[in-house]
Amino acid sequence: MNIRQPLTPIDILLVEDNPGDVDLTREALLESKLHINLHVVGDGEAALDYLNQRGAYGDAIRPDLVLLDLNLPRRDGREVLEEIKSHPTLKTLPVVVLSTSNAQDDILRSYALHANCFITKPVDLEQFFLVVKSIEQFWFTVVKLPPVKEDG
Repeated sequence: MNIRQPLTPIDILLVEDNPGDVDLTREALLESKLHINLHVVGDGEAALDYLNQRGAYGDAIRPDLVLLDLNLPRRDGREVLEEIKSHPTLKTLPVVVLSTSNAQDDILRSYALHANCFITKPVDLEQFFLVVKSIEQFWFTVVKLPPVKEDG
C-alpha cells in the first residue's frame, strides 16, 4: 500500500471551469489529514500548458493526480485526456474523469482514452464531499502510484 505521511505534500491538478465545483472540491480537500496542494486551471488548453510546463506554467509541479472535467472551454476534457495518455512521460499520470455526465458514450470513450476511472459528479452537496474524500482515500492511501519523472 502507498500510505503517505500526513506532511508529505500531494499535488492535485483540478481541470474545472465551474467556479462552484472548484470551491466545493477545495472545501472537501481542506478537511483532509493529508497535505494537499490543489492547483486549478479552467480550460483544457491551460491544463495542457500546465502539464507540459509551457508559458505561464513554466515552473509548474507535476501533479500526483489529475481531476478532469470533460466539458471544458478551448479544448475539451476528451482531447486533454487523449494528449496526456499519448505523451511519453505524462501517460503514467493518473487521470480521474470527474464529470456531470453519466452518458454511456462519455464513459466508454473516457476508458478507451485510458482514463484511470470515471466518476459522475453528484448534485447533492453531501454526496459530492463524499466522492472527493473517496478519491483522496483511494488514490493516496490504497493505490501504489508510479514514480514521478522530473524530465517531463
